Amino acid sequence: MTTRFKRLLKKAGHTKDEIFLQDEGLPDQKLNTSLQQNVSLLKGVFQNCSDVIFRSLPVDGEIKLMIIYVNGLIDANGLEEMLLKPLIMAGYNAQVDKSSYFKEIISKQAIAIRDTKLVDHTSRVVEGILHGQIALLAEGESEALLGNMCQFEKRPIGEPGTESVVRGPREGFTESITTNIALIRRRMRSPKLKFEPTTIGKMSQTQLSVAYIEGIVKPEILEEVRKRLKSINTDAILDSGYIEEFIEDSPHSPFPSIQNTERPDVVLSSLLEGRIAIMVDGTPFVLIVPMTLWSAIHAAEDYYEHFIYTSAIRLLRFLLLSVSFLLPSIYVATTTFHPQLIPESLLLTIAAARENVPFPTVVETLLMEVIFEALREAGIRLPKPVGSAVSMVGGLVLGESAVRAGVVSAPTVIVVAFTGIASFSLPRYNLGLAFRLLRFPLLLLAGSLGIYGVGFGVIALLIHLVNLRSFGIPFLAPVAPNLSGTMKDIFIRMPRWKMNERPAFLVSENQTRTPKGQEPYKSQGADNEDVR
Repeated sequence: MTTRFKRLLKKAGHTKDEIFLQDEGLPDQKLNTSLQQNVSLLKGVFQNCSDVIFRSLPVDGEIKLMIIYVNGLIDANGLEEMLLKPLIMAGYNAQVDKSSYFKEIISKQAIAIRDTKLVDHTSRVVEGILHGQIALLAEGESEALLGNMCQFEKRPIGEPGTESVVRGPREGFTESITTNIALIRRRMRSPKLKFEPTTIGKMSQTQLSVAYIEGIVKPEILEEVRKRLKSINTDAILDSGYIEEFIEDSPHSPFPSIQNTERPDVVLSSLLEGRIAIMVDGTPFVLIVPMTLWSAIHAAEDYYEHFIYTSAIRLLRFLLLSVSFLLPSIYVATTTFHPQLIPESLLLTIAAARENVPFPTVVETLLMEVIFEALREAGIRLPKPVGSAVSMVGGLVLGESAVRAGVVSAPTVIVVAFTGIASFSLPRYNLGLAFRLLRFPLLLLAGSLGIYGVGFGVIALLIHLVNLRSFGIPFLAPVAPNLSGTMKDIFIRMPRWKMNERPAFLVSENQTRTPKGQEPYKSQGADNEDVR
């Protein structure tokens, strides 16, 4: 269907559902009073759809009813108890005028369905049925009654596998957007927490919900999120990763500009900082925007342990991040071009270990890096009981055999193994992937230009990070640009009673998170004597 025709339909008052049916080549028209014609039209729409059930129901010998629903999307027991029994056993409609049958059902609450509405258009009936509602059509009625009885099999709430913690909540999101919204609402009982529903996907009609806290979120960021979501035009959305690729700022950058999480507490803490969550039905991963490098490095557990422990672990995490990115390149650069930078005893040990190795250091290191990444991917794709054993045993056997055969040296195996261990310290898998990918071009620069190549690569990376944006917010904020008063939760975490302000670059009005003057009470000497 052409864009001009769509505009004409909109001017004529047609909804997006009607336009969608026109795109799919499906008939769309108003319902009439003939039950047979309405059912024939809907059967044509759902032709060869074996999961769509048409059940006829004669009532009182005169008014005939037709119930339409998708098998597996509705509550079968509820259908029997709340709809069939009231209509069949109670004989409700004996005194009801046929012209207002459904209105009488709604006004007198004859059926025990929590959410009902009347629709008079085929598009609305089809949409309701595909979303797990029950459609009730009657002879003599030009409207259909939709009842919400959606219920389907879903995974129980459990601990997220990608973001496990020692201390903290064990609940994680599921594939049901209704359950996920409830997990957040249970933790934030405020009317300022908003959930804006929308639907994306011409064929999948996937439900989305944009979550934010009114009065904290910046209106311009919220409007940008709405604009980007509205511009998506595709057949189907099967996961939040589809949405991420449509709305990210820098699609050609290896670094993610949108955070994803399975934890309700992470989503809520991000909302309290002024961020926005995008929830997609059918996936447990919720998107959070805007994203910064520091929010990707911070772990959920950082806010549940004592700030001294958290600060020490966070500094260690930054150190391990640098090690995982720079150690192989520095090793190649110093052993190949700058041996004077290595202590003499260590240099002799490395030279003795590499005496029979036929490859240059850069080739040797690249080979071991590729083998390590292959083992890691194999361990992820294999079943859990087998994957960990394959990665561990494979690494030990291959490393030992390669050293004994003289293919690689023992120092190279140590450097690559330590680099791999350090890369596991990053709490966000997609951020770790970016640094793993960039490690290889940095190795090539180190093998060709030495320490100058490493410096050139680091400078190019910093320039790239400084220019990255996530919904208009600098990726390195508040470090670059430097924003005073917002550095209490970057490299270390200050006590909670000292983190008084929300990030200034994210918040519009309500910037106070914790009022000042809430330091823990310090007992004085006189008070101690009184206690004794």
